[in-house]
Amino acid sequence: MTAGVPTEFHPPGPESFELPPIIDGVDWFTKPVLVAALTVVVIMWFFWGASRKAEVVPSKLQFAGELGYNFVRNSIARDAIGSQEYMKYVPYLCGLFFFILLNNVAASVPLLQFPTFSHIGWAYVAAIMSWVIYNAVGIRKHGAWGYFKHQTMPAGVPAWLMPLMIPIEFISNILVRPISLSLRLFANMFAGHILLLVFVLGGEYLVFESGSIGLVGVGILTFLMGFAIAGLELFVQCIQAYIFVVLTAQYIGSAIAEDH
Repeated sequence: MTAGVPTEFHPPGPESFELPPIIDGVDWFTKPVLVAALTVVVIMWFFWGASRKAEVVPSKLQFAGELGYNFVRNSIARDAIGSQEYMKYVPYLCGLFFFILLNNVAASVPLLQFPTFSHIGWAYVAAIMSWVIYNAVGIRKHGAWGYFKHQTMPAGVPAWLMPLMIPIEFISNILVRPISLSLRLFANMFAGHILLLVFVLGGEYLVFESGSIGLVGVGILTFLMGFAIAGLELFVQCIQAYIFVVLTAQYIGSAIAEDH
């Protein structure tokens, strides 16, 4: 602002997520890559520290590790897949859950403040990994034709309806699932973070750049609303990690189930 003239407000948009490289000349090393790498290190350190000196009476770190592992094992894998085969999928589901959770929560961590999965490519990769796994385990159990039949020919449906049901079930169970998984995660992370940017940057503009005394109060209120949005975003970050992994577990359970 110069000579009492307010500067123009530029609302945040998709360009706000186009971050420059952290190191000049290393184009691939951006903040999402840094956040993802840090979360892998944190997850490895956490579970290594929690399990390396396991005791009957657990330490606080061991208790926290067991609590997180048991949550994924009992509340996600066992409930969604079933008590017979769920244990073999717990390592993947546990790693997936904590990876998505920490990358989401990074948006609320000072200095990092960026949700990795607000870049659609990261959400695509996570969804494709789950898609490959649940289709692979289904084909391994039922065979290629058996799995195709299992996913596209619901039991009890009359034969005359099968020409209609097969393409619908194929699209729903084979094609759409990775798209819905990735878009749900991406859209929530993108929308939540851009909404937070709107309130924070808008409040900053109203307080410091608008040039109007009357708008200062509105700017302060906008800042306070930003804190409320930050709390809501933190909740969404956690719940989206849970939903993604629950759906992955359900898809695995559906792929290996005897009945469709």
